[in-house]
Amino acid sequence: MKEYLRLLRFLKPYIGALILASLCMLFSTLFDGVSLTMIVPLADKVLTDKKIIIPTKLPSVLERFIQNINNTPASILLNTMAIVVLVLFIFKGIFNFLQGYLMSDIGQRLVRDMRAKVYSKIQNLSLEYFSQKRSGELVSRITNDVGLLENALSYGLTDLIYEGSKLLLFTFLIFFIHFRLAVISLVIFPLVSFPIIRIGKILKKLSYRSQEKMADINSLLYETISGARIVKSFCRENYEMERFNQHNQRYYKLMMKSIKRTLVLSPLTEFIGALAGIFVFLLAGREVILGKLSFGVFGLFLGSLLSLIRPFKKLSQVHALNQKAIAASNRIYEVLDAQPKVYDAKDAEVLGSIRESIVFENVWFSYSGEPVLKDINITVKIGEVVGIVGLSGSGKSTLVDMIPRFYDPQKGRILIDGKDIKKFKLSSLREKIGMVTQETILFNDTVKANIAYGKLSASDREIEEAASKANAKNFIEKLPQGYDTIIGDRGIRLSGGERQRIAIARAILKDPPIVILDEATSQLDSESERIVQEALQSLMVGRTVFIVTHRLSTVRDCDKIFVLDKGRIVEEGSHQELLKKDGLYKRLYQIQEHLIEI
Repeated sequence: MKEYLRLLRFLKPYIGALILASLCMLFSTLFDGVSLTMIVPLADKVLTDKKIIIPTKLPSVLERFIQNINNTPASILLNTMAIVVLVLFIFKGIFNFLQGYLMSDIGQRLVRDMRAKVYSKIQNLSLEYFSQKRSGELVSRITNDVGLLENALSYGLTDLIYEGSKLLLFTFLIFFIHFRLAVISLVIFPLVSFPIIRIGKILKKLSYRSQEKMADINSLLYETISGARIVKSFCRENYEMERFNQHNQRYYKLMMKSIKRTLVLSPLTEFIGALAGIFVFLLAGREVILGKLSFGVFGLFLGSLLSLIRPFKKLSQVHALNQKAIAASNRIYEVLDAQPKVYDAKDAEVLGSIRESIVFENVWFSYSGEPVLKDINITVKIGEVVGIVGLSGSGKSTLVDMIPRFYDPQKGRILIDGKDIKKFKLSSLREKIGMVTQETILFNDTVKANIAYGKLSASDREIEEAASKANAKNFIEKLPQGYDTIIGDRGIRLSGGERQRIAIARAILKDPPIVILDEATSQLDSESERIVQEALQSLMVGRTVFIVTHRLSTVRDCDKIFVLDKGRIVEEGSHQELLKKDGLYKRLYQIQEHLIEI
């Protein structure tokens, strides 16, 4: 119950529409009940011209009403009933439409707002969260899981209110007409609750497992579609198809187990309803024969009892649906309840212009277990170009990722102009930083939109100037639609060098005082690297630059070079100073020079 109440919290913003829809459902239910009572005058007065006999003691108002019906000629009663039934069905149709429209609107609003809420939360989580979650899994939370919430909180809640009100109405009718028969009849109905509860628990577990399996499928799809070039280059199409088919088959089996248990509820509730109907038919039939109950009232009682079958059937399905939604809700709350590890301090201030230096002071950091960075002490003056070099896995990228606070130190601190960067608003800090990384991230949009990502308000002239400085203008103008050319998912229609120049143009347009180049040319051929290096020179002018690279030729002209080994700075100095030392930098440089000669 606690989990279901937590699920209902999603409906809080739509409470007004929900109340209005509930009222429409209640009116529609009342019209259902009144329509069913038409059986009594139709059977007793119109068709058989006999008096209506109800064994229950009635209020005086209702007694007079029935007496008037008994005294009304059959022909007049028939005409009156025809008009009443027509009016009832018109109003019932209107209220059915209104409740259906309102509940559908609530469902669509819920999906829209929940997807926006989950996506917004994901955008605000720290980078560390994404290193622990698969992309496909997060996509599944926004698509599949939110869809299950819509089913439960829109269609499921409609049945819960509508069928629940019918259940109450028809239960009231059978007790009102004949209390003893009602008690005998309804003794059997509670028996259905035991299998419903048991099956519901199983469905909840199966639903959670199926949602996890769908996340696996989404993750596999994301990996293989984005990595299509690798799949094809290694001729692994059949291997990936087999992997997908295995995940797909497991999902199919879980879904069929869930469907089988859901479907068994329907015939079970119908059987129990039929069983109760047979009992009533035998017992009430005798009272009709003895004249203690009129045939029309008996028909109303039996009709009301049989009308309970559909609500029971629907409510059992709602229970199954709710169990699936609760599992989805728990997965969504896992995202919504996650707390970013990097966030603004309460008294955070806006970072203004940077005048003096960027300092790493006794910085330690680990993802889990062994520290990646150990006691890092670096001072970079504004306007300097520094290189960060070392073997793979030495912590180079992690070090520069701490400047825009993708991660925070576990020990020590990072200072800008003598102030801890935790004291600055994240947005103002990151506005001062431009990044060009080894993995060039471009969007399935126009060239213009990708460059303008660095400054959304940029004019066409500013975009073209940035492209020119990045040595990208010539190839852009040769594209089919120039700057309006769609470059495909992750810029797949461009070469590696072209993608990198678009990324550099994006950073130039942003015009940040700090630039981080993280292996910006590592995946390029010699000619592309030369062109990109020229573009990078335009980006670096007048800025503080951090160059992370394993190609030592790119840091020869740096003001200062820091050499990392196993998370520690083992050497620092200029290119010439480091070559004079018999250290790691010199060994790496000699190896690379030897490879170039070969």
